[in-house]
Amino acid sequence: MYDSVEPDFWLRFFFLLAIVLLLLFFFNALLRKWLQVERRKFFSYNHVNEKHKKIDWILRITTIVIILLFAPIVMVTGIDNLNLFIQPGSVLFFFIIISEIVRAVMEQKYAENPNAYKVTVSQLIFLCLLFLSLYTTNFWGLV
Repeated sequence: MYDSVEPDFWLRFFFLLAIVLLLLFFFNALLRKWLQVERRKFFSYNHVNEKHKKIDWILRITTIVIILLFAPIVMVTGIDNLNLFIQPGSVLFFFIIISEIVRAVMEQKYAENPNAYKVTVSQLIFLCLLFLSLYTTNFWGLV
């Protein structure tokens, strides 16, 4: 099953992961400095207000339910035979996109800093382009 993993796979995988994380970190840092938006706490999800918190939790619970509903299908048929929209990775990717769009709308309406939503939208676009680039180029030929 795992006999086809090349000997240097993990080295290339962690190298790719380091590149992606550094790109995201520097893009985030430069954009926040340029637009003068303070950095959010790391590993903390700051909600703009209570309405945003409720919407976010509805999205999270819906995502978990969708993944749990499709888990038996994934286990029985195998992930290669599934449509793109019910694969767990795709569900999580769509959750991130929807969650960040909700965050941007809430920041535009309710945030103290008028540039906060611009950072969120820019990060979302950068993240989507980065993942699209990784997906279409076979992870830049590294993995």
